[in-house]
Amino acid sequence: MPPSPSLLSRSLSRWHNTPLYLRILAALALGLVVGIVFGKSAGSLGLPSQLILRLLSALAPPLILIAVIQALMKAEIKGRTAGKLAFLLILNTTVAITIGLAVANVVRPGAWHKLPPPPATSEAATVQALAKPKPVLEQFLDNVPKSVLGPLGDQANVIGVIFIAVAFGLALRRNKDRPLRTITDLVDLAFDTLLTVLHWIIDLVPIGVFGIVASIVGTKGFAPFYALGGFIFAVLLALLLQASYYLLRIRFGSWVRPMDLLRGARDAMTMAFSTSSSTATMPLTFQCLRRVGLREESASMGALVGSNFNNDGTALYEAMSALFVAQMLGMNLDLGQQFTVVITSIIASVGAAGIPEAGLVTMTLVFTAVKLPIDYIPLLLTVDWFLDRSRTVINMMGDMNVSCLLDGKTRGVEESTISAEPPRPGEIRGAAE
Repeated sequence: MPPSPSLLSRSLSRWHNTPLYLRILAALALGLVVGIVFGKSAGSLGLPSQLILRLLSALAPPLILIAVIQALMKAEIKGRTAGKLAFLLILNTTVAITIGLAVANVVRPGAWHKLPPPPATSEAATVQALAKPKPVLEQFLDNVPKSVLGPLGDQANVIGVIFIAVAFGLALRRNKDRPLRTITDLVDLAFDTLLTVLHWIIDLVPIGVFGIVASIVGTKGFAPFYALGGFIFAVLLALLLQASYYLLRIRFGSWVRPMDLLRGARDAMTMAFSTSSSTATMPLTFQCLRRVGLREESASMGALVGSNFNNDGTALYEAMSALFVAQMLGMNLDLGQQFTVVITSIIASVGAAGIPEAGLVTMTLVFTAVKLPIDYIPLLLTVDWFLDRSRTVINMMGDMNVSCLLDGKTRGVEESTISAEPPRPGEIRGAAE
């Protein structure tokens, strides 16, 4: 007998109320057990992770497009401060990606274990595959759209169009009576709708982690996780170097002393790690900067405006992930391809602060830009819950770095109290206003 609606509702509520990282840890443990018990028979369990990647690949381009448009529309920065802020944001992100690529090239964690390349996707292989009957689940996966707009131009993939129609129809139900008076309202509606669909996909991530862990352990043993341990070490080392760069820049480019800043901002750093969201931490970051003694304008520009564009930790992680997977597959990315990784990571990081699991979303774009297969991205899901928190702290430290450098080498004096409530992001104004 099917479960009653109340029981189903309670189960879904319990699932959503459980933090995502706990769900991922439980899925990781269960996947290890199933992989050990069932061995090679667990190889087919990797299919859910492929489905999640297909959905993320379809959603990522329009989500990043709308996020960047929204960030540029709402960022009210005027005067000479705008140029300095833009320079600092681009410089910090470029340095972060350069550090990430340098560490990945030196440590080479992906070379610690080799993985076979994914199945060939050439036209000949496709024709050959069509000549053989496919399992039902594989046929279902083939109908999941690779792009939100792709099925609209492909008359054969009617099921893909239905996928998109159902997803966005359900997501728009809660906003069907929402008034649209301005272009900003339209962009906000599009962004909120895409985020709703993204949350549904993120809910499936633990299932994908379970499948990929069970599949890898069952077919390849624990050797790939040895390389994954090296990847964690390399990413943490790169994030530590980026944090050191921030503190050196603060020491020689502003009046703030790095240790005073770390002591004053420890609450914000703790919240950034625990929530895995620089956006949620943004008001507390502003308050901590004000308590340290920064002027309100500098704190606002760095912590509130800059946070929409400053995602150095995420960009660093994406660059290192691309090199890690390339190394595991025995593919060498030349300097031109690594430069493409830099440019794509910088562009993809703009406006990503408000996107949950932004690194996972934008990673598909970075991999596609250098023609890396996205099949092994699910392997990173097993450790992403921890590295996401670590890179969020770096994102937040980047906001503080920008605020301190904007404040300059001379401490300002303001009549307003330092403990004042932070302005809302929509109320931020630049120096010229």
